[in-house]
Amino acid sequence: MPDHMIDPRPPSLPAGHGAAAGARPMRASAPGRGLAGRVSVPGDKSISHRALMFGALAVGTTEITGLLEGEDVLRTAAAMRALGAEVERVAPGHWRVAGRGVGGLVEPADVLDMGNSGTAARLICGLLAGHPVFAVLTGDASLRGRPMRRVTEPLSACGARFTGRAGGRLPLAVEGAAEPMPLDYVLPVPSAQVKSAVLLAGLCARGITRVVEPEATRDHTENMLRHFGAVVRVGAEGQRRVIELEGQPELRAAPVVVPADPSSASFPLVAALLVPGSEVTVEGVGLNPLRAGLFATLLEMGADLVVSNERVEGGERVGDVTARYSALRAVDVPGSRAPSMIDEYPVLAVAAAFARGTTRLRGLGELRVKESDRLAATVALLAASGVAATVEGDDLVIARDGAPVAGGGLVATHMDHRIAMAALVMGLAAARPVSVDDTGFIDTSFPGFVGMMNRLAGSEAAPLSGGDAIAPVAEGMA
Repeated sequence: MPDHMIDPRPPSLPAGHGAAAGARPMRASAPGRGLAGRVSVPGDKSISHRALMFGALAVGTTEITGLLEGEDVLRTAAAMRALGAEVERVAPGHWRVAGRGVGGLVEPADVLDMGNSGTAARLICGLLAGHPVFAVLTGDASLRGRPMRRVTEPLSACGARFTGRAGGRLPLAVEGAAEPMPLDYVLPVPSAQVKSAVLLAGLCARGITRVVEPEATRDHTENMLRHFGAVVRVGAEGQRRVIELEGQPELRAAPVVVPADPSSASFPLVAALLVPGSEVTVEGVGLNPLRAGLFATLLEMGADLVVSNERVEGGERVGDVTARYSALRAVDVPGSRAPSMIDEYPVLAVAAAFARGTTRLRGLGELRVKESDRLAATVALLAASGVAATVEGDDLVIARDGAPVAGGGLVATHMDHRIAMAALVMGLAAARPVSVDDTGFIDTSFPGFVGMMNRLAGSEAAPLSGGDAIAPVAEGMA
């Protein structure tokens, strides 16, 4: 096998381990040199979803640049078209949305297939709840297994009706309210998706919609509401954060510059911290304080992580983030940090596998209802490389003595793109290659991931900034 770390050839599957038809197995191994280079990663997925949705609700034409063109976001674009907005791709990452105004969405002629995107499904439930339309949402096998009741229950109070499978699972029929009522909802657990769904429903309601969250979650919805002209007030009640939205605003089209997704940036940055001799810069990364928990945690672990060229674009803080190989130490991560890094825990767990001491990641109950039971899948990912981890309640505990990570295992991804990418990062720094059973779902959030990582490894002579070499994109199967 060549040294360029991520091998597109299918690994050997043990007896009884059947990969799904059309699966794209892959193997990652140590590159033989440090990772090096400056790269851009796809646009922020959370902001991309919301830019398309708010563009559809605005009066006028919204220009979006830097849009993530992964499968999840493309499903949202298709859904906005089905709901009556004009959605056009002008150039790579550049999209144009001619909206219909708040309350102006139309009934779709067919089922809305959200693929693997839980964010799109839950937020669109909020959109539909405030419009007098009937729609049916479905998705792939993974999404159809995820619960939607935590969104549909509060939305039902505005007058919408939801009929789905046990647990509120998809396929889900939605009958929006003809006269939606404003909601006053206290989130039982922190969830940016539930908060956003309630606020989206509140756009069509007369009066004030109020959401109280026990801990602050990512605030892209609040930022974008203001950007499009809505009146949003954020305050506090003791330790709780309170958001108030004035209903029935006239949203006005506004340009959106989508920053690089910090969740996507975490994979090349953590890989650089773990592979000796590495220095990698990811440009234009979103630095929203409510999304920066991973960077804060890595710094506590002793990571050589530097932010430069900080600026504000489209209401969001961005900057260039550089990571250099570092000897990491264990940390105790408070549960209060979970909302700001909920998608980064698998790759953080990989970093903890290379840290000396006992790392405790607290408050990870939310991971049980992601694309997979992401908490269980993370434990299995670590075990496949000989790293013991235990789950204590909602905490993940990883105890390491500084010994090399063995690697050598096969990771079941359970149709979860973040588990797949985290496992490939593990393979770059482990003593033996790590295999994954399927990488097909990586494209849902990070198209081009494998090619980018191979270019950073520089396995084949070709010009790159600084005289480094470039390896071919290797995302298919031989």
